[in-house]
Amino acid sequence: MLMFRAVLLQAVATLVVAAIAGLLAGKHGAVSAALGGAAIVLPNALFALRLFAESRKPGGASAAAFFVGEFMKVAATLALLAAAASLYRDLHWLALIAGLVVALKANLLALLSKKF
Repeated sequence: MLMFRAVLLQAVATLVVAAIAGLLAGKHGAVSAALGGAAIVLPNALFALRLFAESRKPGGASAAAFFVGEFMKVAATLALLAAAASLYRDLHWLALIAGLVVALKANLLALLSKKF
């Protein structure tokens, strides 16, 4: 269940950076930061769900299942970023990258925290 807590922490961090971006850059900044974070959070949530399902099988999760899931996660992240860049006309690139980086680094903060 630790993997689901990590995804939850990423989602909360994304909401925080979206709120800050909204204060600094307005509505489009908030949406852009949320899109950047979502490009990380959504594939990670699916990856965690997939690993959880794999771990429930007899024999547990295999290394091959992990690597296939990781590949799918990276591909989904790139696809979501490409979709955000092409579909959202008022994209603020700095806010998008901030949301992306904060969501990625939220796990590092979790590891450094004793309460996680």
